[in-house]
Amino acid sequence: MWAMSDPTCPEPDLPRLLASAAGGDEQAWRVLLGLYSRRVYAMAKSRCRKDDVAEEITQSVFCTVAAKLKSGDYTEQGRFESWLFRVTMNRVRDEARRLRRHAEPTDPSNFDGWVQSPAEDAAEPHDRGTLDGLRRAMQGLNDADREVVELRHHGGLSFKSIAELIGEPLGTVLARHHRALRKLKEEMERGDGAEGRGTDSTGEIRRTVR
Repeated sequence: MWAMSDPTCPEPDLPRLLASAAGGDEQAWRVLLGLYSRRVYAMAKSRCRKDDVAEEITQSVFCTVAAKLKSGDYTEQGRFESWLFRVTMNRVRDEARRLRRHAEPTDPSNFDGWVQSPAEDAAEPHDRGTLDGLRRAMQGLNDADREVVELRHHGGLSFKSIAELIGEPLGTVLARHHRALRKLKEEMERGDGAEGRGTDSTGEIRRTVR
């Protein structure tokens, strides 16, 4: 019923899927996790360097989703993605505040980085330099612009969904995204880090800023 193994199959009817998941359908939950868990994880990992922290955030987000669906606190109105990533962003911010409170003086940047994937671990030196340049460029963005980039390229949200999530007009979101990518491109070119194209989770942004 909810099979997603064939990538050519259309995505399931989300309202029905959510209703089934809320009713305790384990297969529906597996499909829901398959659709969104990697994107939630990528969004969390985009702000932290540690896999276990990103995994903990992802688990916490879906525990919240499960509780809200089962209690009826969330009613599907075509905005599930926006709501899901609002929960994710709130959980990420909570974790950021917790880490800042407990960070050791010698480790002030516990929660400020970019996704590091297995592909990065195996990257050639020039690719690693490009990734480092992207991280530095991302850290140079203001919080609002960085959030739009992360929601678009890690969360995979449409610009319309991002606008709904952050409460800004669509035109403002588009302008902010364009401005952020232009700044990333300028910063990476300034740091001579615009070489190469990787296949890891930062690849889309690296291709875009070129």
